[in-house]
Amino acid sequence: MSLITTNNLKWLSTVLILTGILLTNLNIYPINIFIHGLGAIGWSIAGLITKDRALMTNFGLQIPLFVIGYTYYLS
Repeated sequence: MSLITTNNLKWLSTVLILTGILLTNLNIYPINIFIHGLGAIGWSIAGLITKDRALMTNFGLQIPLFVIGYTYYLS
């Protein structure tokens, strides 16, 4: 039995997304974009594995937005 299943990936990604949202609401920056971004990457991978276009669209399009946030923070 594999430790990293699609279901486990989805739950971990959900926890990361919700943690990122909480950190945003608490104005804890920039860690919020890093945590939320990891969750979005996880959900995008889950979408690729399950061939779910809605997941890939929703979370895949978030990734460039997080890259903009990372770039802004690093500059």
